[in-house]
Amino acid sequence: MKKITGIITSLNEAHNIEACIRSLQLICNEIIVVDSLSSDATVSIAEKMGAKVVLQPYLGDGIQKNIALQYASNDWVFSLDADERITAELAAEINALDLSGKSNYDSYAVKRKNMIGSRWVKCCRWYPDYLVRLYRPDKTRFLEVKQHASVPAVRMKKLSSAILHYRYKNIGELFAKPERNYSSRGAKILYLKGKKANALTPVIHGMAAFFVNYFFRGGLFGGIDGLTLSLAIAHNSYMKYAKLLEYQRDAQVLADENFDKVW
Repeated sequence: MKKITGIITSLNEAHNIEACIRSLQLICNEIIVVDSLSSDATVSIAEKMGAKVVLQPYLGDGIQKNIALQYASNDWVFSLDADERITAELAAEINALDLSGKSNYDSYAVKRKNMIGSRWVKCCRWYPDYLVRLYRPDKTRFLEVKQHASVPAVRMKKLSSAILHYRYKNIGELFAKPERNYSSRGAKILYLKGKKANALTPVIHGMAAFFVNYFFRGGLFGGIDGLTLSLAIAHNSYMKYAKLLEYQRDAQVLADENFDKVW
């Protein structure tokens, strides 16, 4: 096993955290969970699994992930979300790497297999979905942004194996989960950046998102999952700009919104 620190950010992930940690233990000798004050058993389960838990109110995607770096004792870290798993094939590939100081690389990207239920969905940029997850934090780290954070590739190599991402339990969550989380978060971030919307903005963005994903990113060839995913992405885009417009046109909605809380 390599000297790699596994990093997980969590919020009410009691149903996921044990399996996530167990998969990281295939490659990591240290695991740190940065928990956003979960109200379920996430923290106790993580601690029983041997992980070090850091309690931190949620600051945003990239910022939250980087919190763990100050507690890491290894030169390399692997970042994994609670609903992701390292496969045996990826573990074998990583354990075979030369991660010594003489390594020619400072970061490694892995493929991600995004799942709906037990179905692996490849369209709409859901595969291979390469992401830098194994990296040296003294060379690179997550961008400190609140949404869609990624690790910049620095002397990067792509690995051939993949992680599993249990993204949605069913197609119903394609609409419910983005509506509950991502569109509101996106609208808040846009508003705080001073972005403006008009009556056509939600429609234009929603239609464009569907057209691009269904016709140019393979949704057309993904069967009912491809169509549903394209519609869900379009719906999320529409709602993000509709909510932004609502902040501009309804003073009461704006006053009731908590912009200090990302979710």
